[in-house]
Amino acid sequence: MENIKAHFKATFEHDDELMSLAAIDNPFPYNPLIDGLDLLLLVVTTQNAPHRGTEHIRIKGERVQIRTVSPAVLEQWIAGGENRYIIQWLVQGEILLDRGNYLTHMRDLLLAFPNSIREQKQLTEFSSFIRTYLQAKQDLQDNNLLDAYGHILTALNHWAHIALIEAGLHPELTVWRQMRRFNPGIYKLYEELTTSPESLTKRVQLVLLACEFSVMSKMKSCCELLFSILGSREEPWSVMELQHHPVLAALHIDLSLLLQKLVKRGYINEVAIMPITGDLEALELRYRCETV
Repeated sequence: MENIKAHFKATFEHDDELMSLAAIDNPFPYNPLIDGLDLLLLVVTTQNAPHRGTEHIRIKGERVQIRTVSPAVLEQWIAGGENRYIIQWLVQGEILLDRGNYLTHMRDLLLAFPNSIREQKQLTEFSSFIRTYLQAKQDLQDNNLLDAYGHILTALNHWAHIALIEAGLHPELTVWRQMRRFNPGIYKLYEELTTSPESLTKRVQLVLLACEFSVMSKMKSCCELLFSILGSREEPWSVMELQHHPVLAALHIDLSLLLQKLVKRGYINEVAIMPITGDLEALELRYRCETV
């Protein structure tokens, strides 16, 4: 494998558009970290190259995946959670080339886990938590018990991610292995859901009740980033303006659902204004936060 890395290092070091090159080995057979191939090369380039986005190559009997991205795409993956393995790639990968120390800087930033990144990840995880928790609740009402179990297990996983972020850890690097130490209460719920002798209905109901309390207790802290944006100007925000905000646009969140939940809990205000069309019977809803 080292000969293959040396081959690609020699190839890419003559590319004027290359910023950084990292190699990530497959730790175990069939591990999904690099999609089941033997080696991943992460190529960061100054130019957008959609035609080269993902390539599969066979060299010296090994299967290699090459992912070519721009810095903007890479940073969007980090912020938005679109690529769940990007944190592991950057933390565990071997940097072969690094002009301007770009990847080294990104790795140091991730390991420091600054508040700006934590807020983005908390908002993303909380949005996913809300969505899956509500879906589990609806499934239970519809008597779709197995669907309710699947969704509440996913919601519990997002809740665990939030707890790890609060502890200063990247949820992409560890979840249940360390959850018993960082939050025994969530781990106990996980055990109750998966191993309790109670009926499946009772297990799902128990975790739903716990999630209902978590929604109340975690909503304010997990949505600080959204509060900050809403409070950054006096005029209320339309949902479209929020969707196109440079910080929120990179995140995979259910913005409309979050806004409605925050309104119902009294954390933000809903304002009805006359739309551009002047239709008094169809007022536009906008949102603002009185305090940041």
